[in-house]
Amino acid sequence: MAWDKGSLTGPNGDDWRVPVSELENRRKLLSESLSKYQIESVLIDDPVELYWLTGGRQNGMILVGSKDSNVETTHWVKRSLERAKFESGEDDCPDPVLPQPKMSELAERIREKGGTKKPAMLEGKIPHDRWKFINGKLDSLEGEIKDCTKILYELREIKSDWEIKMLKESGVINKKMFEAVKEKGGLGKTELEMASIADEVSRKAGFGGRIRMRKWPMDCDRVVIVAGKSASVPSYFDSAIGGVGASPISSLGSGHRKVESNSPVTVDIVHLHRGYVSDCTRMFSAGKLSSEWMERLDDMVEIRNKVVSSLGSGDNCSKTWEIGSQLAKEMGYEENLMGMLPDKSNFLGHSVGLELDETPVIAKGFDRPLSHGGIMAIEPKVIYNNGCIGTEDTFVRTRNGMEYLTMGDKFPFITDWN
Repeated sequence: MAWDKGSLTGPNGDDWRVPVSELENRRKLLSESLSKYQIESVLIDDPVELYWLTGGRQNGMILVGSKDSNVETTHWVKRSLERAKFESGEDDCPDPVLPQPKMSELAERIREKGGTKKPAMLEGKIPHDRWKFINGKLDSLEGEIKDCTKILYELREIKSDWEIKMLKESGVINKKMFEAVKEKGGLGKTELEMASIADEVSRKAGFGGRIRMRKWPMDCDRVVIVAGKSASVPSYFDSAIGGVGASPISSLGSGHRKVESNSPVTVDIVHLHRGYVSDCTRMFSAGKLSSEWMERLDDMVEIRNKVVSSLGSGDNCSKTWEIGSQLAKEMGYEENLMGMLPDKSNFLGHSVGLELDETPVIAKGFDRPLSHGGIMAIEPKVIYNNGCIGTEDTFVRTRNGMEYLTMGDKFPFITDWN
């Protein structure tokens, strides 16, 4: 029975497939990187990396050969083969898209494609049992399986022009979510009510319902709204605020607390446009905040500006952390920056792309700069028993410095619902 390929479009009937030219270039970059590390080939079945290389995340795997090897790059698909072909460009697919062989035949199929050695795999992402299972099916090939996780992560740190365009479009929708919260949120509304307002905008624009993260098992709620004291509640999530969440099994994000008068409300929104993350935070209140809260917000903006300037000038991310955290210490926020003891987070920004927690990070140990084409969400916040205040925008580093991908000064740092 035939199925309708015309159904595979965006909300306005647009072709949302990844351009074939993107897929070709990504495979070329990976092939060249494998050569640099003297790896004959790599076998990838992680959904995110598979999407980056094939334009889809069907049940399958891709074998990519080093540029110096005789390995023919091949996309093997278990289900759905026809959809995988369509999403990879149909007749313009960069490489063959074929039915996935039985696992008992995998080594022989790799050999037929020119492989002589066991391909590298994503040891940092796939379950250990699967690693062992596939390794056991490759005994007839030479050598040992190498880990290529770092190679893929580093390649994806630098975004193409097309990817930056996707991130900008994500930022546009992100702003609309804040505008909806501004219009329909306010005194007496629960955090979850306001989260649903933002969710509706995002869903209509094409959000697929999943936020992907590398760090296990960090599942994520993409609309974290915390009203007043909710901000001080600790959670498992490695961020300044986790929120109360809807229940103990969903102990992250917006909860049942209502907005009170003259109390800070932190709205931290993530949107994914065609998989690409925009991350932004703004403050709201029902009635004016005290001068103390407003001074704290001004200080967070000043720290944000210093951090942005540091990254834009090419400083290492670890140095940028030192600059931002030292300024916060001088301002008196050492014990409250990015959380309260003992549940503080020790970073001021994180890279984003197809995942929320990409590298590098503005933190100790990241002794390299944000590359040109790197994307960073910068988010200084301070947390107290009675609330949180701060800001966040997503930026791209260009040859001219840091450029907003989210709303920046097009939306105020704080909005009074009254």
